[in-house]
Amino acid sequence: MTADGKSVYNGMPATDLGEQGWERPWSGPNGGQCVETKQLTDGRVAFRQSTDPAGPALIYAAEEIAAFVRGVKAGLADHLVAG
Repeated sequence: MTADGKSVYNGMPATDLGEQGWERPWSGPNGGQCVETKQLTDGRVAFRQSTDPAGPALIYAAEEIAAFVRGVKAGLADHLVAG
């Protein structure tokens, strides 16, 4: 639930999650387009695009984020990077 009692769901407007607590752990090559993350009170993690902060938020369970990070560290996402 958000501070105003709304349910948190995948694809909801990121602004419904409030403006506090968003971080930029990854940044584009020129500091431009960034992915922002926010730890939710129930342990899930929200992602949004910094250039579209009112756009949709993608919501993932902590376990999903942990699995993704492990996979990236293991090289399983290397095919996503050109060159």
